[in-house]
Amino acid sequence: MPSWTDFQPFLVTGLALGGVYALSGVGMVVLFRATGVLYLAFGAVGAMGALLAWQAINVWGLSQGWAWLIAVAFSTVVTTAYGMIFGPRLADRDPLVKMVATLGLALILLGVMDIIWTSSGGATRSLTFPTDNKGFAISSIQVNYTQVIGFGVGVLITVGTGLFLRFTKLGTAMRAMAADREITAMLGVPVNRVLIVAWAGCGFLAGVAGLLLADLVALDATTLTFLVISAVAAVLIARMQSNVVTFVAAIVIGVVTSMATPINAITNYAQMAPFVLAIAALLVISGRTRISLERGGM
Repeated sequence: MPSWTDFQPFLVTGLALGGVYALSGVGMVVLFRATGVLYLAFGAVGAMGALLAWQAINVWGLSQGWAWLIAVAFSTVVTTAYGMIFGPRLADRDPLVKMVATLGLALILLGVMDIIWTSSGGATRSLTFPTDNKGFAISSIQVNYTQVIGFGVGVLITVGTGLFLRFTKLGTAMRAMAADREITAMLGVPVNRVLIVAWAGCGFLAGVAGLLLADLVALDATTLTFLVISAVAAVLIARMQSNVVTFVAAIVIGVVTSMATPINAITNYAQMAPFVLAIAALLVISGRTRISLERGGM
């Protein structure tokens, strides 16, 4: 069993990853409540944006600022276009159909990335931030500013989204649509405009998450595409509703997954942590719901 000193760097990494999972989960929750779509292409869109940023820096010779802008713009445009084209056609379909449709987009993007940025022949790429080499120490734990940004952005997006939904007209419209879309439309709310904003916001967050994960984890299309699983697990634990619960669940998933890595006996199973935590939480939640219903019926 590793010592606490061995775990410390992984704790910092886990908090940073948890923050990125949190912003991903919050974006997915907001989109789901507005449209009923669980956006499984979130990771693939962010991954392709990150690879475009790498392309812009290393091939096109652009600055990092322009590269990041291209990545976020790509994710926002692709997600918004998907929502505008397929959103209306999926509106009345079963939730499973909606989810599989976004999985199809993820697989298409994954195939395109494999063709353009092939990983065969040992090709490796990396995307780094200027903040990687700057940081501070807490006791014996070294923290760089990219890790601080990863965690901080998760907190900022969670709090900011909550304030947006509660105190703005557009946010109120999104909450109303989550309750009943037909009645909301009858009240004169511009439903299509609200939907476009929801899709665009989710795409924007996908771009940000893709850039951060490309630095914190690896700039690999497959890895980044399927890291969305951790965000999905957090969303499931929150039952597609609470941004705060999504944030807490994402942090726990990030920390547990990361801190399981140095334990040799379970290193190969560390990536199962999101599934295990989601299943355990859902079992507890369903058990409490059953108990409360039985008490209510007495």
